[in-house]
Amino acid sequence: MLVLSRKAGQRVHIGNDIVIEVRRVAGNRVTIALEAPRDVRILRGELQQAATEFEIELPEEEEAESNNRITPHLAGMLAGMSTGEMVG
Repeated sequence: MLVLSRKAGQRVHIGNDIVIEVRRVAGNRVTIALEAPRDVRILRGELQQAATEFEIELPEEEEAESNNRITPHLAGMLAGMSTGEMVG
C-alpha cells in the first residue's frame, strides 16, 4: 500500500485515466474528488464491507451503466435493513 500526504488542491494520478484530488481538509475529515472512466467501480469502504457482510450481490462492472447508481442502490438497501425491511 502506498501512503501519501497531500494538501488541499493537490492531485494523485493513477495510470492515465484516474485522478484523485484533495478538495478540502477540515479537522479529521478530508473531502476528495475522483475522476475515473465510467466502467471503473468506485465504492465507499463501508458500503463494500456492508455488501460483503450481508452477501449483497454487486453488479459486474460491465453490467453497471453508471458508477453513480451503485452507491444509492446499496444505501437504499442498507436503510431498509435498519428498519427491518428489505429494499431492492
